[in-house]
Amino acid sequence: MSQISHGHNNEPATIPDGDSRHAPPPFLPFELITEILSRVPVKSLIQFKCVCKSWKTLISNPEFAKKHFSTFHHHHHLLLSINDALNNLIVRFYSLSSIFETSPPISNQVSYPLNTQNCSDYMVGSCDGMLCFAVNISCALLWNPNIRVFKKLPPLEKYNIFGFGFDQCSDSYKVVAILRSDCSGDGGSAYVTKVKIHNLGTDSWRRIKEYPSGIPMVLAAKLVTGTLNWLAYAPNLTSYAIVSLDLGKESCQELLQPDYGEVNVLSFSLGVLKNCLSIIVHYEEGFSDVWLMNDYGKKESWTKFLCLPFLGSPHVFPHGKVICIYGDEVLLQFNSDLSIYNFRNGTFKFPEIPDFCRWPDPQIYVESLISPCS
Repeated sequence: MSQISHGHNNEPATIPDGDSRHAPPPFLPFELITEILSRVPVKSLIQFKCVCKSWKTLISNPEFAKKHFSTFHHHHHLLLSINDALNNLIVRFYSLSSIFETSPPISNQVSYPLNTQNCSDYMVGSCDGMLCFAVNISCALLWNPNIRVFKKLPPLEKYNIFGFGFDQCSDSYKVVAILRSDCSGDGGSAYVTKVKIHNLGTDSWRRIKEYPSGIPMVLAAKLVTGTLNWLAYAPNLTSYAIVSLDLGKESCQELLQPDYGEVNVLSFSLGVLKNCLSIIVHYEEGFSDVWLMNDYGKKESWTKFLCLPFLGSPHVFPHGKVICIYGDEVLLQFNSDLSIYNFRNGTFKFPEIPDFCRWPDPQIYVESLISPCS
Protein backbone atom coordinates (compact mmCIF):
# COMPACT_ATOMS: atom_id res chain seq x y z
CA MET A 1 0.00 0.00 0.00
CA SER A 2 1.22 3.55 -0.76
CA GLN A 3 0.46 6.81 0.99
CA ILE A 4 -0.55 9.55 -1.46
CA SER A 5 -2.76 12.02 0.49
CA HIS A 6 -4.51 12.57 3.77
CA GLY A 7 -8.20 12.04 4.62
CA HIS A 8 -10.55 14.07 6.83
CA ASN A 9 -9.21 12.58 10.07
CA ASN A 10 -5.57 12.93 9.14
CA GLU A 11 -5.65 9.29 8.26
CA PRO A 12 -3.60 8.48 5.23
CA ALA A 13 -5.61 7.57 2.20
CA THR A 14 -4.19 4.65 0.29
CA ILE A 15 -4.51 3.13 -3.14
CA PRO A 16 -3.14 -0.12 -4.46
CA ASP A 17 0.48 0.05 -5.65
CA GLY A 18 -0.68 -1.05 -9.13
CA ASP A 19 -2.94 1.97 -9.71
CA SER A 20 -1.55 3.62 -12.89
CA ARG A 21 -3.22 6.99 -12.32
CA HIS A 22 -0.31 8.14 -10.18
CA ALA A 23 2.47 6.12 -11.75
CA PRO A 24 5.38 8.13 -13.15
CA PRO A 25 5.24 8.73 -16.90
CA PRO A 26 7.14 6.22 -19.01
CA PHE A 27 10.73 7.22 -19.80
CA LEU A 28 12.49 6.71 -23.12
CA PRO A 29 16.21 7.37 -23.47
CA PHE A 30 16.94 10.20 -25.88
CA GLU A 31 19.01 7.82 -28.02
CA LEU A 32 15.94 5.63 -28.52
CA ILE A 33 13.81 8.66 -29.39
CA THR A 34 16.41 9.58 -32.02
CA GLU A 35 16.23 6.08 -33.51
CA ILE A 36 12.44 6.18 -33.63
CA LEU A 37 12.26 9.64 -35.22
CA SER A 38 14.86 8.70 -37.84
CA ARG A 39 12.24 6.30 -39.23
CA VAL A 40 9.45 8.86 -39.48
CA PRO A 41 8.47 10.59 -42.77
CA VAL A 42 9.76 14.11 -43.39
CA LYS A 43 6.33 15.77 -43.32
CA SER A 44 5.60 14.31 -39.89
CA LEU A 45 9.00 15.37 -38.54
CA ILE A 46 8.38 18.94 -39.62
CA GLN A 47 5.16 18.88 -37.56
CA PHE A 48 6.95 17.20 -34.65
CA LYS A 49 9.23 20.22 -34.26
CA CYS A 50 6.34 21.78 -32.34
CA VAL A 51 6.25 19.00 -29.71
CA CYS A 52 9.06 20.38 -27.55
CA LYS A 53 12.35 22.28 -27.74
CA SER A 54 14.49 19.15 -27.55
CA TRP A 55 12.66 17.57 -30.53
CA LYS A 56 12.94 20.80 -32.52
CA THR A 57 16.68 20.95 -31.80
CA LEU A 58 17.13 17.30 -32.78
CA ILE A 59 15.13 17.44 -36.00
CA SER A 60 16.93 20.65 -37.03
CA ASN A 61 20.37 19.12 -36.47
CA PRO A 62 22.32 18.50 -39.72
CA GLU A 63 23.70 15.23 -38.33
CA PHE A 64 20.18 13.98 -37.64
CA ALA A 65 19.19 14.98 -41.20
CA LYS A 66 22.00 12.76 -42.54
CA LYS A 67 21.01 9.91 -40.24
CA HIS A 68 17.36 10.20 -41.25
CA PHE A 69 18.26 10.19 -44.94
CA SER A 70 20.33 7.02 -44.57
CA THR A 71 17.80 5.25 -42.31
CA PHE A 72 14.35 6.12 -43.64
CA HIS A 73 12.89 4.17 -46.54
CA HIS A 74 12.19 7.01 -48.97
CA HIS A 75 9.31 7.27 -51.40
CA HIS A 76 10.41 8.51 -54.80
CA HIS A 77 8.66 11.26 -56.74
CA LEU A 78 8.61 12.47 -60.32
CA LEU A 79 9.37 16.18 -60.32
CA LEU A 80 8.42 18.54 -63.16
CA SER A 81 9.04 22.26 -63.56
CA ILE A 82 7.70 24.73 -66.10
CA ASN A 83 6.88 28.42 -66.52
CA ASP A 84 3.20 29.33 -66.44
CA ALA A 85 1.47 32.00 -68.54
CA LEU A 86 2.80 34.72 -66.21
CA ASN A 87 6.34 33.28 -66.38
CA ASN A 88 6.19 32.06 -62.79
CA LEU A 89 8.12 28.84 -62.33
CA ILE A 90 5.84 25.99 -61.27
CA VAL A 91 7.26 22.92 -59.53
CA ARG A 92 5.03 19.88 -59.32
CA PHE A 93 5.59 16.50 -57.61
CA TYR A 94 4.00 13.17 -58.48
CA SER A 95 4.60 10.11 -56.33
CA LEU A 96 6.03 7.34 -58.49
CA SER A 97 3.47 4.87 -57.19
CA SER A 98 0.65 7.12 -58.42
CA ILE A 99 2.35 7.57 -61.82
CA PHE A 100 2.39 3.81 -62.34
CA GLU A 101 -0.76 2.82 -60.48
CA THR A 102 -3.23 5.74 -60.42
CA SER A 103 -5.11 7.43 -63.25
CA PRO A 104 -4.80 10.38 -63.22
CA PRO A 105 -1.65 10.53 -61.03
CA ILE A 106 -1.79 12.49 -57.77
CA SER A 107 0.24 15.71 -57.79
CA ASN A 108 1.44 18.28 -55.29
CA GLN A 109 2.55 21.77 -56.31
CA VAL A 110 5.07 23.94 -54.46
CA SER A 111 6.09 27.57 -54.93
CA TYR A 112 9.53 28.32 -56.32
CA PRO A 113 11.27 30.73 -53.89
CA LEU A 114 12.69 33.17 -56.49
CA ASN A 115 9.72 33.75 -58.74
CA THR A 116 10.05 37.10 -60.48
CA GLN A 117 8.70 38.54 -63.68
CA ASN A 118 10.06 36.82 -66.80
CA CYS A 119 11.69 34.09 -64.75
CA SER A 120 14.11 32.09 -66.92
CA ASP A 121 15.43 29.73 -64.25
CA TYR A 122 15.50 26.01 -64.95
CA MET A 123 16.05 22.87 -62.92
CA VAL A 124 19.52 21.33 -63.12
CA GLY A 125 19.18 18.27 -60.93
CA SER A 126 18.20 16.64 -57.67
CA CYS A 127 20.37 15.08 -54.97
CA ASP A 128 19.43 13.86 -51.47
CA GLY A 129 16.28 15.96 -51.26
CA MET A 130 17.84 19.17 -52.55
CA LEU A 131 17.10 20.70 -55.95
CA CYS A 132 19.54 22.74 -57.99
CA PHE A 133 18.34 25.47 -60.34
CA ALA A 134 20.26 27.62 -62.79
CA VAL A 135 19.33 31.25 -62.14
CA ASN A 136 19.51 33.52 -65.19
CA ILE A 137 22.45 31.37 -66.44
CA SER A 138 24.77 33.29 -64.13
CA CYS A 139 24.08 31.74 -60.73
CA ALA A 140 22.82 28.59 -59.06
CA LEU A 141 20.17 28.05 -56.38
CA LEU A 142 19.98 25.10 -53.98
CA TRP A 143 16.56 24.49 -52.44
CA ASN A 144 14.93 21.90 -50.21
CA PRO A 145 11.19 22.41 -50.81
CA ASN A 146 10.20 20.19 -47.87
CA ILE A 147 11.84 22.31 -45.20
CA ARG A 148 11.44 25.49 -47.30
CA VAL A 149 15.09 26.45 -47.11
CA PHE A 150 17.13 27.72 -50.05
CA LYS A 151 20.55 29.19 -50.72
CA LYS A 152 21.65 31.28 -53.68
CA LEU A 153 25.28 30.65 -54.59
CA PRO A 154 27.73 33.44 -55.48
CA PRO A 155 27.22 34.87 -58.99
CA LEU A 156 29.21 33.71 -62.01
CA GLU A 157 29.87 34.76 -65.54
CA LYS A 158 27.25 33.51 -67.96
CA TYR A 159 27.89 29.84 -67.31
CA ASN A 160 25.33 27.85 -69.25
CA ILE A 161 25.75 24.22 -68.15
CA PHE A 162 25.44 22.94 -64.58
CA GLY A 163 25.64 19.77 -62.52
CA PHE A 164 24.94 18.97 -58.87
CA GLY A 165 25.90 16.01 -56.70
CA PHE A 166 27.44 14.60 -53.53
CA ASP A 167 31.13 13.84 -53.16
CA GLN A 168 31.71 11.04 -50.65
CA CYS A 169 35.47 11.69 -50.57
CA SER A 170 35.04 15.14 -49.01
CA ASP A 171 31.56 14.46 -47.55
CA SER A 172 30.24 17.55 -49.29
CA TYR A 173 27.76 18.63 -51.94
CA LYS A 174 29.20 20.26 -55.04
CA VAL A 175 27.79 22.36 -57.87
CA VAL A 176 29.67 22.32 -61.17
CA ALA A 177 29.36 25.14 -63.72
CA ILE A 178 30.62 24.95 -67.29
CA LEU A 179 31.10 27.94 -69.57
CA ARG A 180 30.96 27.04 -73.24
CA SER A 181 31.85 29.92 -75.53
CA ASP A 182 32.32 30.11 -79.27
CA CYS A 183 35.63 31.69 -80.23
CA SER A 184 35.27 31.13 -83.95
CA GLY A 185 37.51 33.10 -86.24
CA ASP A 186 38.07 33.32 -89.93
CA GLY A 187 39.80 29.96 -89.89
CA GLY A 188 36.78 28.00 -88.63
CA SER A 189 35.11 27.02 -85.36
CA ALA A 190 36.85 27.02 -81.97
CA TYR A 191 35.40 26.62 -78.50
CA VAL A 192 36.65 27.52 -75.05
CA THR A 193 35.26 25.54 -72.13
CA LYS A 194 35.85 26.57 -68.50
CA VAL A 195 34.86 24.50 -65.47
CA LYS A 196 34.28 25.80 -61.94
CA ILE A 197 33.18 24.00 -58.76
CA HIS A 198 31.43 25.28 -55.64
CA ASN A 199 31.54 23.31 -52.36
CA LEU A 200 28.38 23.79 -50.34
CA GLY A 201 29.35 25.60 -47.13
CA THR A 202 31.91 27.84 -48.81
CA ASP A 203 31.52 31.28 -50.39
CA SER A 204 33.42 30.96 -53.64
CA TRP A 205 33.90 29.05 -56.88
CA ARG A 206 37.13 27.27 -57.83
CA ARG A 207 38.49 26.80 -61.34
CA ILE A 208 39.53 23.23 -62.22
CA LYS A 209 41.16 21.54 -65.21
CA GLU A 210 39.82 22.24 -68.64
CA TYR A 211 36.92 20.25 -69.98
CA PRO A 212 38.08 17.56 -72.45
CA SER A 213 37.53 17.88 -76.17
CA GLY A 214 33.89 18.01 -77.17
CA ILE A 215 30.99 20.41 -76.83
CA PRO A 216 28.35 19.65 -74.14
CA MET A 217 24.92 19.18 -75.73
CA VAL A 218 22.65 19.42 -72.68
CA LEU A 219 22.19 21.94 -69.88
CA ALA A 220 22.22 19.49 -66.96
CA ALA A 221 24.30 16.45 -66.00
CA LYS A 222 23.33 12.96 -64.86
CA LEU A 223 24.61 12.02 -61.40
CA VAL A 224 25.96 8.46 -61.01
CA THR A 225 28.17 7.16 -58.15
CA GLY A 226 29.83 10.47 -57.44
CA THR A 227 30.25 11.50 -61.07
CA LEU A 228 28.45 13.98 -63.32
CA ASN A 229 27.90 12.86 -66.90
CA TRP A 230 27.09 14.87 -70.03
CA LEU A 231 26.48 13.93 -73.61
CA ALA A 232 28.72 16.01 -75.87
CA TYR A 233 29.45 16.56 -79.52
CA ALA A 234 32.87 15.35 -80.55
CA PRO A 235 35.21 18.11 -81.85
CA ASN A 236 34.30 17.32 -85.47
CA LEU A 237 30.60 17.81 -84.60
CA THR A 238 29.73 14.59 -86.47
CA SER A 239 29.69 12.12 -83.56
CA TYR A 240 28.86 11.96 -79.86
CA ALA A 241 30.91 11.46 -76.70
CA ILE A 242 30.06 10.82 -73.03
CA VAL A 243 32.05 13.14 -70.76
CA SER A 244 32.35 12.36 -67.06
CA LEU A 245 33.47 14.59 -64.19
CA ASP A 246 34.56 12.82 -61.00
CA LEU A 247 33.43 14.97 -58.08
CA GLY A 248 36.09 13.53 -55.78
CA LYS A 249 39.07 13.83 -58.13
CA GLU A 250 37.63 16.95 -59.79
CA SER A 251 38.83 15.79 -63.18
CA CYS A 252 37.14 14.91 -66.46
CA GLN A 253 37.40 11.94 -68.78
CA GLU A 254 35.57 10.50 -71.76
CA LEU A 255 33.65 7.25 -71.24
CA LEU A 256 33.78 4.59 -73.93
CA GLN A 257 30.39 3.72 -75.41
CA PRO A 258 28.82 0.30 -76.06
CA ASP A 259 29.42 -1.57 -79.29
CA TYR A 260 26.17 -0.87 -81.10
CA GLY A 261 26.83 -3.28 -83.95
CA GLU A 262 26.01 -2.82 -87.63
CA VAL A 263 23.23 -0.26 -87.20
CA ASN A 264 22.84 3.40 -88.09
CA VAL A 265 22.58 5.54 -84.95
CA LEU A 266 20.35 8.62 -85.09
CA SER A 267 20.49 10.04 -81.57
CA PHE A 268 21.39 9.38 -77.93
CA SER A 269 20.21 10.41 -74.48
CA LEU A 270 21.77 9.76 -71.08
CA GLY A 271 19.87 8.68 -67.98
CA VAL A 272 20.16 6.83 -64.68
CA LEU A 273 18.51 3.44 -64.28
CA LYS A 274 18.95 0.93 -61.46
CA ASN A 275 21.66 3.25 -60.05
CA CYS A 276 23.65 2.80 -63.27
CA LEU A 277 24.48 5.19 -66.06
CA SER A 278 22.12 4.44 -68.94
CA ILE A 279 22.00 5.47 -72.56
CA ILE A 280 19.04 5.20 -74.89
CA VAL A 281 20.07 4.90 -78.53
CA HIS A 282 17.74 5.49 -81.48
CA TYR A 283 18.43 3.81 -84.82
CA GLU A 284 17.42 4.55 -88.39
CA GLU A 285 15.79 1.12 -88.43
CA GLY A 286 13.03 2.53 -86.20
CA PHE A 287 13.71 0.96 -82.80
CA SER A 288 15.65 2.00 -79.70
CA ASP A 289 17.93 0.21 -77.25
CA VAL A 290 18.53 0.98 -73.59
CA TRP A 291 22.04 0.16 -72.35
CA LEU A 292 23.29 0.05 -68.75
CA MET A 293 26.88 0.52 -67.57
CA ASN A 294 26.81 -1.99 -64.70
CA ASP A 295 30.39 -1.29 -63.54
CA TYR A 296 30.89 2.44 -63.89
CA GLY A 297 33.74 3.49 -66.14
CA LYS A 298 34.33 0.07 -67.73
CA LYS A 299 33.31 -0.31 -71.37
CA GLU A 300 32.95 -4.10 -71.08
CA SER A 301 30.24 -3.66 -68.43
CA TRP A 302 27.78 -2.09 -70.92
CA THR A 303 24.82 -4.46 -71.34
CA LYS A 304 21.67 -4.12 -73.41
CA PHE A 305 18.79 -3.87 -70.96
CA LEU A 306 15.82 -3.20 -73.22
CA CYS A 307 14.88 -3.08 -76.88
CA LEU A 308 12.02 -0.64 -77.46
CA PRO A 309 9.73 -0.25 -80.45
CA PHE A 310 9.61 3.33 -81.71
CA LEU A 311 6.55 5.29 -80.63
CA GLY A 312 5.39 7.76 -83.25
CA SER A 313 5.76 8.48 -86.92
CA PRO A 314 8.86 7.09 -88.65
CA HIS A 315 9.24 10.53 -90.26
CA VAL A 316 9.71 12.22 -86.87
CA PHE A 317 13.28 12.42 -85.58
CA PRO A 318 13.25 10.27 -82.43
CA HIS A 319 14.23 11.64 -79.06
CA GLY A 320 13.75 9.69 -75.88
CA LYS A 321 14.76 9.63 -72.23
CA VAL A 322 14.75 6.82 -69.69
CA ILE A 323 13.45 8.21 -66.40
CA CYS A 324 13.14 5.33 -63.93
CA ILE A 325 12.18 1.70 -63.40
CA TYR A 326 9.31 0.50 -61.22
CA GLY A 327 8.79 -3.23 -60.85
CA ASP A 328 8.43 -4.71 -64.35
CA GLU A 329 7.85 -1.30 -65.93
CA VAL A 330 10.05 1.55 -67.08
CA LEU A 331 9.03 5.21 -67.34
CA LEU A 332 10.09 6.82 -70.61
CA GLN A 333 9.84 10.13 -72.36
CA PHE A 334 9.55 9.91 -76.15
CA ASN A 335 9.54 13.27 -77.91
CA SER A 336 6.79 15.12 -75.99
CA ASP A 337 5.02 12.06 -74.57
CA LEU A 338 5.40 10.28 -71.25
CA SER A 339 4.92 6.53 -71.50
CA ILE A 340 5.22 3.42 -69.34
CA TYR A 341 6.62 0.32 -71.00
CA ASN A 342 6.08 -3.12 -69.45
CA PHE A 343 9.16 -5.09 -70.48
CA ARG A 344 7.59 -8.41 -69.45
CA ASN A 345 4.62 -8.31 -71.84
CA GLY A 346 5.78 -5.57 -74.26
CA THR A 347 2.82 -3.23 -73.70
CA PHE A 348 2.61 0.55 -73.27
CA LYS A 349 0.38 2.81 -71.21
CA PHE A 350 0.34 6.58 -70.96
CA PRO A 351 0.00 8.54 -67.67
CA GLU A 352 -2.45 11.43 -67.74
CA ILE A 353 -0.23 14.40 -66.92
CA PRO A 354 -1.72 17.71 -68.09
CA ASP A 355 0.32 19.52 -70.76
CA PHE A 356 3.25 17.15 -70.34
CA CYS A 357 4.70 18.28 -73.67
CA ARG A 358 5.51 21.60 -72.00
CA TRP A 359 7.45 20.06 -69.07
CA PRO A 360 11.20 19.76 -69.75
CA ASP A 361 13.59 17.13 -68.36
CA PRO A 362 11.71 15.26 -65.59
CA GLN A 363 13.69 14.51 -62.41
CA ILE A 364 13.43 11.80 -59.76
CA TYR A 365 13.25 13.26 -56.26
CA VAL A 366 13.29 11.93 -52.69
CA GLU A 367 12.31 13.90 -49.59
CA SER A 368 14.84 14.80 -46.92
CA LEU A 369 15.64 17.19 -44.06
CA ILE A 370 19.05 18.11 -45.50
CA SER A 371 19.49 21.86 -45.68
CA PRO A 372 21.52 23.75 -48.31
CA CYS A 373 22.49 26.13 -45.50
CA SER A 374 24.04 23.51 -43.23
